[in-house]
This record gives sequence, C-alpha cells and structure tokens, in this order.
Amino acid sequence: MEDFEKDAGELDDIADREELRSRYELLLQEIRVSLPGVQILLAFLLTAPFSQRFGDVDSWGRAAYGIALGSSLVSVVCLLTPTVLHRFGARTARLVWSIRLEVAGLLALAVALVAATWGVSRYVFNSAVGWTVTGGAVALFLVCWVALPRRLRRRWHSTHLDT
Repeated sequence: MEDFEKDAGELDDIADREELRSRYELLLQEIRVSLPGVQILLAFLLTAPFSQRFGDVDSWGRAAYGIALGSSLVSVVCLLTPTVLHRFGARTARLVWSIRLEVAGLLALAVALVAATWGVSRYVFNSAVGWTVTGGAVALFLVCWVALPRRLRRRWHSTHLDT
C-alpha cells in the first residue's frame, strides 16, 4: 500500500518520517486558511456586548450569542493547538491528534456560525426568517462539509482499492 493511502495512525514514526512531515505541513496549511476567519468572528463576538443595541437582545438572542461565543473560542483553541503540538511528542501521535483537533475546530466553527446566523437573522427580521435562514445554513454545512467529503472519499476508495 502506498503511503498516501495509509491513515495517519498507520504510519511509522521513524520509517515514514518524510510522509508524516509532509502531511503535518499540509494540515498546517489547511489551518492557516480557516483560522483567520474564526479569529475575526471571535473578535466581533467579543466586542458585540459593547454596542449600544446589545441591551435590546432578548434571552433567546443572548443564548445564541453565548453559544456562538463559546463555540468560536473552542474553534480557535482547537485550530491553534496543532501549532503548539508541532514540536512535541511522536510524529504519528501529533498528526493524529492535530487532525482530530482540526475536525473539532471546524465543527465548533459550524456551531458558532449557525448560532450567530440564527441570533442575528432573528433579531434583524423575525423568528420565522431566522429559522429559515439558519435551516439553509445547516443544510449548506451538511452538503458541503459532510455529504460531499463522504461521497468523494467513497468514490476515491472504490477507484483506488478495486484496482
């Protein structure tokens, strides 16, 4: 089996050193793409309570705000941790945990975006519009972040493992 067909946990820390290094660098590149957006979202959420109209937000809006704030913070921590782990521990373990943390960070980002979308659209328009817009956002996440990757992975496996 070629190295690129192995899961990260199947790679040997010594024998597959270059492959592990390459995958880790690719992972860090992926994180560099998503992290700035999450940090900007968190920054806006941290400043929102200081705006004049934040006092007008009802308890449901505050709950959505709290979920968005907490989830974006979790996302930032999860997406930054692979850079902290970069110099510590066995290469294989670092890569496996970094991939897990990237996935957790992206899931937390999805939760933060959905909660913020619901809270803002409900506040600006009304509850019905808020649920409609949020339902569309959830559907988009499910298609782009769940269904499409699964389909591509299934197609890749059927093409490469049947040969």
